[in-house]
Amino acid sequence: MGALADGALSVGGRVVGILPRFMEELEWGHRGLSELQLVEDMRTRKHIMLTRSQAAVALPGGSGTLEELLEAITLKRLGLYFHPIVLVNTRGFFDPLVEQFARAVEERFMDPRHLQMWQVVATPDEVPGALASAAAWSEAARSFAAL
Repeated sequence: MGALADGALSVGGRVVGILPRFMEELEWGHRGLSELQLVEDMRTRKHIMLTRSQAAVALPGGSGTLEELLEAITLKRLGLYFHPIVLVNTRGFFDPLVEQFARAVEERFMDPRHLQMWQVVATPDEVPGALASAAAWSEAARSFAAL
């Protein structure tokens, strides 16, 4: 996250950080952000990040990245999050996850329409186009959220 923030800031971008207090106490925060909002816990962090966002873009990462991505997908499935979700599939990082979702549809744990909740791109340069072409999502998704 730090390298991404540094890159955005180096070209005049605005970077907002949402950081749990314990991470600030451990000095895990980035000192050069445009805005830093301290929150009580990770649950609050995720809620604020999704509430303030206009999209969720997942780069390859660890358990925290995957957990945040899956929360966004879950909320979208339930008709509670309507914005685009894009997976930046560098070196095929998200291939196993995409395959797992396809299997969930095959096994009838998800509706085939759920596969439209996200887009997969190979490079960061493709993200703006994916955001612009993302399919609309609405509360109507609730009609097929529960199978």
